[in-house]
Amino acid sequence: MLILNGKEVAKEVRSALVPRVANFKDKTGRPPHLSVVIVGDDPASHTYVKNKKIACEKVGMTSTIHSMPATTTQAQLNQALEKLNADPEVDGILVQFPLPKHLSSDEVLRLVSPEKDADGLTYASLGYFFAGKPFVSPCTPAGVMQILKHYQISVQGRNVVVVGRSNIVGKPMAHMLTEAHATVTLCHSKTQNLSEVTRLADIVVVAAGKARFLGKEDFKKDAIVIDVGMHGSGQGGKLCGDVRFEELDGWVKAATPVPGGVGPMTIAMLLQNTCLLAEKRAGF
Repeated sequence: MLILNGKEVAKEVRSALVPRVANFKDKTGRPPHLSVVIVGDDPASHTYVKNKKIACEKVGMTSTIHSMPATTTQAQLNQALEKLNADPEVDGILVQFPLPKHLSSDEVLRLVSPEKDADGLTYASLGYFFAGKPFVSPCTPAGVMQILKHYQISVQGRNVVVVGRSNIVGKPMAHMLTEAHATVTLCHSKTQNLSEVTRLADIVVVAAGKARFLGKEDFKKDAIVIDVGMHGSGQGGKLCGDVRFEELDGWVKAATPVPGGVGPMTIAMLLQNTCLLAEKRAGF
């Protein structure tokens, strides 16, 4: 079984960004800049945000973390986002989810400008995306496509099943695969006889949000399995995905591990999106 190493692909993406960032800085006098807004004190969220800032700096970009207290009101959060929308020095905006329960993610997804939406997940951004006129593509699905490209796995004409229909992964993933000329089936929690559907697929992208949900019996021989899941509830408390990875060796042709598969690609594509948005706004 070929292990689809997302760490290696992410490293390749970041390396390609370094000269683009340097070129942007030469032409504009500053590097591309990502502003991250985090509300509250969730430890995992703060770790994610810190890692994103470090990743930015490694490719020569800059990043500012706007840490707001858990008592932040919706009006205060909206005002902060409007200020970032208007700031000419800010190229990308990312709001770290989840927000405290009294705040509306719906408001955030309506407010951030698609010209600065580094995640590509606001309502306006998704509208442009599904219309075929994206500013940028959602990070995780874009990362999956980059892994497939790196390993020269063509989806054209192939039967692909996507398990999960979220706006973050499932729906945009199905769209990107369709645009790449795959024949796509989108499955979800109400799909009947799921295994019967997944066993017909040449490629299965699993974004079900359920730890160790699918295993060997759910895939046909020599299928390609992309596991988007990330959970801390694996054996011995280790990180695991939506797929029982240890069952796949000797059965499927290729698969992404967890960790080290799709996860590293999400941050790499966030950096790429920020650079692309900066270039577009500068008229490159």
